Amino acid sequence: MSTEADQSWQATPEEEGEIQHSLFGEILDWMLAPLLLLWPMSIAITYLVAKSIANQPFDHALEDSVTVLAQQVRDVNGSLVQRLPGSARDILRADDIDSIYFQILGPQGGYVDGDRDLPRPEPQAEDDAAPAGTVHFRGDNLHGTPIRVAYTYVNLEENNERPPRLALVQVAETLEKRAKLANEIIKGVILPQFIILPVVLALVWFALSRGLLPLAELQERIRARPSDDLSPIAPNQVPEEIAPLVRSLNEMLARLAQSIDMQKRFIADAAHQMKTPLAGMRTQSELALRQTDQQEIHRSLEQLAKSSEAATRLVNQLLTLARAENQPQAGTALAPLDLAEIARNAVRDWVPASFNHRIDLGFEGPDQHVEIDGNAVMLRELLNNLIDNALRYTPPEGSVTVRVRAGAEAAILEVEDTGPGIPPAERLHVFERFYRILGSNVEGSGLGLAIVREIAQQHGAEIDIFSNPRAPQPKYPGSLFRLTFPPRPQATPPDEETPYFG
Repeated sequence: MSTEADQSWQATPEEEGEIQHSLFGEILDWMLAPLLLLWPMSIAITYLVAKSIANQPFDHALEDSVTVLAQQVRDVNGSLVQRLPGSARDILRADDIDSIYFQILGPQGGYVDGDRDLPRPEPQAEDDAAPAGTVHFRGDNLHGTPIRVAYTYVNLEENNERPPRLALVQVAETLEKRAKLANEIIKGVILPQFIILPVVLALVWFALSRGLLPLAELQERIRARPSDDLSPIAPNQVPEEIAPLVRSLNEMLARLAQSIDMQKRFIADAAHQMKTPLAGMRTQSELALRQTDQQEIHRSLEQLAKSSEAATRLVNQLLTLARAENQPQAGTALAPLDLAEIARNAVRDWVPASFNHRIDLGFEGPDQHVEIDGNAVMLRELLNNLIDNALRYTPPEGSVTVRVRAGAEAAILEVEDTGPGIPPAERLHVFERFYRILGSNVEGSGLGLAIVREIAQQHGAEIDIFSNPRAPQPKYPGSLFRLTFPPRPQATPPDEETPYFG
């Protein structure tokens, strides 16, 4: 019976279908497979070369024999005779291994001397016929035995003005000596290969082991590192071929270190920020326990409820910021959506809260779609934080306007208010976590604009802060948050702005 821990280690069907390959084995296979394939080819080529080498000296001997025999052929009173003495004939036929044959035929193909069964050459066309005195070679068979034949034609006509009269002279021998010499050559070449091949395999094995040793050393260095050591690996300590892999690994370690640092800062900031509402809740609860007056108890419980609400909001914003920071990078996991529709729905949801603050909340946007690539949930969270921030800082009887505009080069989202505004020196700092402008006297966690910046970066949008050019009072210059989104390829043409709320 397997436990849950055992089940967690079971491979999925996709993982079971994957086979882990050995780099050493792959290289060895690709080196040895061609070697083992080329080895028999080398033997075959060696055999052909050996036969060619073996044929050359024996062909020269046959050529000399047929030349000598052709010199002994004469025309005497119209009759073809050969002047080869008996001793010379015995020498011609004397061979302990091969059988030697010769044949002399007259101009009309009549038999003159030699072995009658020796095959005659194939008749040639008159244009292809070689001149007399040229020695030719061919392979043939005699009584089922392969032979090598050298033959030539002798012109018996001494007068060059008359048509030539050609006599055929052939000398042939069997191939035992040639085969024996070829086999000796092959043995001299192949036998050393049987000795060299295992040595080559051993050297290849040793060379691969030495060549892959830096990988094993790199593995040991990484394995010996402490779990918290995310420092980069020195690329000059690895071979050039795996330097790109090490650089990629260093980049991943840098991203991991950055992510861990962000998490540590996030936890530290969250713990620090949670101390205040939690301490207030504890103080109010202890105070309520000590009170006997019902009004004082009620006042303490009200403060406890406010502290609880502030802690709840802080926790929710911390979770939202963590979710925003863990979204995919810009340009990934985004889908086409209508920015105007998302903004319109967000404004509609905040209308009741604007009534409670006595603030005029409105929306301006085109009737047609303003399409961008984005994440609808995260964009809704971005708008919620911008609208909530604007409502908190805008005094009663003020106004907050959410505006969407589309152009050929960008899609623009604006949130403007008629509050006290943000001084230019503070505009870069308001996006930092837990940053609060001194003297604002507005409750908040300081995370809303940090969430806005993180979501904007995930969507590749640029965010800018301006004073509200439509602010009615100099005392309240207001703020204008403008987000410029990259357009989709088919950008929607701009349309007239029509008020939705206001």
